[in-house]
Amino acid sequence: MNILILGSGGREHAIAWAVLQNPKCDRLIVAPGNAGIAQIAECAAIDILDGDAVAGFASDNSVDLVIIGPEAPLAAGVADACRAAGLKVFGPSAAAARLESSKSFTKAICDAAHAPTAAYAHFTDLEAARGYLAKQKMPIVIKADGLAAGKGVVVATERDAAASALDHMFGGEFGAAGSEVVIEEFMEGEEASFFVLVDGETVLPIGTAQDHKRVGDGDTGPNTGGMGAYSPAPILDAAVAQKALDEIIRPTMHEMARRGTPYQGVLYAGLMIEDGQPRLVEYNVRFGDPECQVLMMRLGGQALDLIQACAEGRLDAVEAQWAEDHALTVVLAAKGYPGSYDKGSEIRGLDAQEESASAMVFHAGTAAREGRITANGGRVLNVTARGETLAQARDAAYRMVDAIDWPEGFCRRDIGWRALPQDA
Repeated sequence: MNILILGSGGREHAIAWAVLQNPKCDRLIVAPGNAGIAQIAECAAIDILDGDAVAGFASDNSVDLVIIGPEAPLAAGVADACRAAGLKVFGPSAAAARLESSKSFTKAICDAAHAPTAAYAHFTDLEAARGYLAKQKMPIVIKADGLAAGKGVVVATERDAAASALDHMFGGEFGAAGSEVVIEEFMEGEEASFFVLVDGETVLPIGTAQDHKRVGDGDTGPNTGGMGAYSPAPILDAAVAQKALDEIIRPTMHEMARRGTPYQGVLYAGLMIEDGQPRLVEYNVRFGDPECQVLMMRLGGQALDLIQACAEGRLDAVEAQWAEDHALTVVLAAKGYPGSYDKGSEIRGLDAQEESASAMVFHAGTAAREGRITANGGRVLNVTARGETLAQARDAAYRMVDAIDWPEGFCRRDIGWRALPQDA
């Protein structure tokens, strides 16, 4: 098979790595890719938000399957353009991608499907939002309605912070994404991620994970796009997963199909779990980042078989085969992230890493310059390892972290703490 993956981050590097484990893959192209991806696949400089350009490139290169990694091209209708050109695509239509691109749309779907989630209100006007906020108890959650690269959510413990978040969102901090705002009840519990594939009819669970959103150890500091993750998530056990399927995910998929927008692709349900009861925090219409890295590390080459079956409407004929193992990824980020940070610093020590089926450094924000690997983003590397136990996976990942020479970078040193005993 000739396969085209769209994206340039750690998620796409992990997907590319897994796809290449499968002998079905004859040729792999990633657009635009990054310095790490370029070491294992062809990279192509095309505009991944231009559906016609993507479809034309795929047709010209005899691509058999297009895998869309990030949310932005999905929201832009790239999957629709590729399907219209007769291509097999992994990823939902723009209409179905509204489950991520519009928080208020998702809330309305949950209401119609009777799926448990936080109480909320939706606003297009700052003064109306301020009036509503004045009557709510703290803490409270303020969300930009549209896509904000994982940063448009503020959990405010004080009223002044909540009001400031509203001012910033309506003031343009997140561009068009913040022109509408959702104010949500703060849900108590522990958050975890549940991943399923959907082909319009069949819903196939493919794994669980837990990530660390806060920038600092002990879950302190501002929210980020994710500073690390591990899989599986112990709190999302079989009983909780079944409740999430029966009460949240399948009813949502039925409601989407009823509205004439059946869903096809991966669906990532962020769940808040308290006393064994899951409630929906949010949907994402693509693999999480960095959750994708630990899922791909555990799935390996079968990821391509599952993705292909999803794109071809054959999910009822496949299932995910899991080993009794664990995977953990540590994000190395540029100092200053998630605020301002410098680009261009050199990262040394990557050549000395012994990468294998159980240990990989996935590149998220890197560039190659004159034979050197340099930082080109906020979250730069995903150091990922697999082990029989979570403690083994954690220890292997941090050994790799410690072998990387990058003074301008930092990481959390406590990834996995929720699932590990204090003395592990």
